[in-house]
Amino acid sequence: MDTLADVDEVVHEPSQEFVESTNVWQFMQTHDIEDYEELIERTTTEVDWFWDEMVDYLDIDFYEDYDAVRDDSEGPQFSKWYPGGAVNIAHNVVDRWAAPDAEERNKVACIWEGEPGDVREITFHELHRESNQVANALAERGVGKGDTVGLYMPMVPEVISILYGILKAGAIAVPIFSGFGTDATATRIDDSECSVLFTGDGFYRRGSEVTLKGTADDAIEEVGHVEHTIVYDRLGSSEAQRASNGEQDSDEAGDAAIPWDDERDEWWHDVVPEQDDEFDTVETDASDESMLLYSSGTTGKPKGIVHTHAGQLVQCAKELYFGFDLKPSDRFFWVSDIGWMMGPWTLIGNHAFGGTVFMYEGAPDHPQPDRFWEMIDRHGLTQFGISPTAIRALRKHGDEWLEGHDLSTLRLLGSTGEPWDPESWNWFHENVGGGEAPIINISGGTEICGCFLMPMPIQSLKPCTLGGPGLGMDVDIVNSQGESIADTNERGFLVARDSCPSMTKSLWSGDERYLAEYWSTFEDPPMWDHGDWAQKDEDGFWFLHGRADDAINVAGRKVGPAEVEGALIDHEAVNQAAAVGVPDDTTGQAVVTYVILEDDQEPSDALREVLREQVGDELGKPFRPREILFVSEFPKTQSGKIIRRAIEATYTGEDLGDMSSIENPGALEELEEAS
Repeated sequence: MDTLADVDEVVHEPSQEFVESTNVWQFMQTHDIEDYEELIERTTTEVDWFWDEMVDYLDIDFYEDYDAVRDDSEGPQFSKWYPGGAVNIAHNVVDRWAAPDAEERNKVACIWEGEPGDVREITFHELHRESNQVANALAERGVGKGDTVGLYMPMVPEVISILYGILKAGAIAVPIFSGFGTDATATRIDDSECSVLFTGDGFYRRGSEVTLKGTADDAIEEVGHVEHTIVYDRLGSSEAQRASNGEQDSDEAGDAAIPWDDERDEWWHDVVPEQDDEFDTVETDASDESMLLYSSGTTGKPKGIVHTHAGQLVQCAKELYFGFDLKPSDRFFWVSDIGWMMGPWTLIGNHAFGGTVFMYEGAPDHPQPDRFWEMIDRHGLTQFGISPTAIRALRKHGDEWLEGHDLSTLRLLGSTGEPWDPESWNWFHENVGGGEAPIINISGGTEICGCFLMPMPIQSLKPCTLGGPGLGMDVDIVNSQGESIADTNERGFLVARDSCPSMTKSLWSGDERYLAEYWSTFEDPPMWDHGDWAQKDEDGFWFLHGRADDAINVAGRKVGPAEVEGALIDHEAVNQAAAVGVPDDTTGQAVVTYVILEDDQEPSDALREVLREQVGDELGKPFRPREILFVSEFPKTQSGKIIRRAIEATYTGEDLGDMSSIENPGALEELEEAS
């Protein structure tokens, strides 16, 4: 992100009418809170009051009431939230909405659209029945409370009933990103030791069929554990399998048959619909494990983040209700996979209120770059969340793709994953949000299944800001000695001074790594080190500058890659940029950048020099890139994040490691040629 001098203008001012329509404003009136500053002060200093109030205010339904809000006698590292209480996420997100006398029983829980254009709607009643069938299928296969179950699934509506069915059974869900290859999938199966894996034959992406089953088989063969694989037929592979087995006549279908293990593999449609559609949801303790969400594992072994029923439920519900101002008629769309935190976050947070989620299977620019705008228009979507990188890519296609699409139903926009540049933020705000919808730019992560920083919709906004601390999130900015510098306008480390209900209770692999990863940097007093560079400006707006451990150290001076990228994107010729630190004999490290130009620009040595000077002018001469290399695309994940470690490794010639999450492997060849 750019320096604060580039983003110091308030460009979004909510109207008083809008402010008074929000859920957070109503909460403030209920508790005689006058303004945003008092709201943050009370919710982050009166922590027990706030998280106790959330259970009642958000109508979270406990089977048994808790004895206390929390027990932090072992310190914030091992806080026990809602001890003595019994609650199950599935009861709150599906059971109660499907009750015979519930108004929401026949309300649509999910609108789904496949990439080819097929659309399905699933009501809470239907979701409840299928979730019960999943739970019964798991019980039939010996899965019970505390067992782990993997989801390596395409984004089809069935992922919801699988997730909720696992939770109903008291088991622990292990979502795995559908874009992962064998090694990444095997690592997660191995660490979680799941005995049952739900997967699919594949899914559609940019008009092509992407297969999953073979990768799942290879991963299982590599590490074992899985005794039952339940396979959802998205691509019609079951017909091909029957043909290959001689069960029906076909000259061609057999060629499409997927690998199959008769002792382990079963088709979804042969298993789940045959189960009883009644199931008594297991009453789990508040601190019982609900889900293992794995970190992306860009360095070292992925971390198994342990979430609980009470913590995950309350946090997701709080953030959707207040931060995204959830209303009964809303249709909420966040571009994500079930294997990333934002997938479960979206489902749990919306369904805690009987809300409607929109889910899309495919690519953002297929068959044309207006796919998102067309779906927002056609389905009347009200909230839309996406990564900054994806917006930069869509902006590159041109404003004309927005023409003819009515986006006026959008009330709020969302973003997460990486820092913004001001030009793209403003484009999103003006062209997609009509200059009125606030951008709720959030940051927290897998470790808390939520946000440390999150603007409230009642706030004014500057480009790229994350507003301030989320409600109930006691965060600060400190220097390397652990001293608060939040009010000095200086950059420092983003930390949490206290726990929150959804903070991982440990790591699946044990406490030792958990303490080392998050609590070892600042120990007196203990603070959670989140690893981000943060800064609060003189007007109280918070900003992030990327990962602190990604800093490029040039002759003892440090700069974040996002700052270099922001300085380059400031130039009208540049659409996207990626900066990495590489070894240098003189300065220890040097800056190397890759640049994607706007369509009307041509690479040249003259432009290269102009861009070098621009970075020097904005950040200082030591940070002028040693090289600027022009390319047409960056390696990205399916969710639109740039894989910077692949860029750095390609330049330095190091081992790329696991590239199974890459969406466009051809980009690596172009990087190598440019280097």
